[in-house]
Amino acid sequence: MLFQRICMRALHTTRQVYAGTGAGSGSGLEKSALAALRKKTGYTFANCKKALQMHGNDVTLAEKWLHEQAQSLGWTKATKLADRATAQGLVGVLIRGNRGAMVELNCETDFVARNDTFKRFVDHVSRICLHYTDMTDFDGDLWKLGFDSEALRNLRTDEGRTLGDHLALLIGAMGENATIRRALCFKVNNDLRLVGYAHPAPTNVGTTEGITQVGKYGAIVAYRSDHKLLDSEFHKSICQQIVGMKPKKIGEYDKDEPAENKDDETCLIHQEYLLDADRTVGEVLQEHSCEIVDYHRFECGEQTEGNLEEIIRSQHQSSN
Repeated sequence: MLFQRICMRALHTTRQVYAGTGAGSGSGLEKSALAALRKKTGYTFANCKKALQMHGNDVTLAEKWLHEQAQSLGWTKATKLADRATAQGLVGVLIRGNRGAMVELNCETDFVARNDTFKRFVDHVSRICLHYTDMTDFDGDLWKLGFDSEALRNLRTDEGRTLGDHLALLIGAMGENATIRRALCFKVNNDLRLVGYAHPAPTNVGTTEGITQVGKYGAIVAYRSDHKLLDSEFHKSICQQIVGMKPKKIGEYDKDEPAENKDDETCLIHQEYLLDADRTVGEVLQEHSCEIVDYHRFECGEQTEGNLEEIIRSQHQSSN
């Protein structure tokens, strides 16, 4: 008797579920519209369903409403989390032709820094910075532009929103505080070239031209070479030297003497070459007919407030 009651109750419940499904399909909510909206926006099933119901299955209006809600919630979340420290993050390096951008974005945890969504945002910020570099014309050989956090947040994207708006969306999605800390853009003319590197770098990667490299450290180098063909591995090693050995300046042979202790050397040309300790970086550069004209190094989380001000003051620096 008890078994019969359980079966009857299960049958009754099943009929209610099927009846509910039938009523839902008659409400006008098209499955194709729901699937299209979810694929396009990435928002949850429940939110997409609510948006379509509110806007008569109009996918365009529903998408607009979802973005507005996400932006509002993102700014609310960003405001609540603004005081939380952002000690982790990534450096992004993007080189495209004679333009280069290096950015630093911070977050609270390494878990978020390794998230693909955060990495895509680093790429997005790098490309926006490079876009503003593309718009600049100059007559010298080398031009640099530094952005602080506030300037970066106010940069406008193609759709009219600012990077600050996009940052709020990221904070809302990630659930922890994040900041766009700084950026430095390079542009070269005439016979100067650019190379960039982020560490740690992925293995088995070919060209990095037009691809945003991400890591905890980054470097961009402006150089002059007699060779028309790019020796990518050699120039990568010079970037690795700058990232790993942290030289304070390039150095000049007629002005800078080598340090007595090689481990204390701060001039790039006098440092031991990482790939061959029997030679200096200066000797290797001469062998490759290569001259380093300028460089800059980012380390995620380093204290560089005064340095950034110096970069911004030298926005229109040119080099002979």
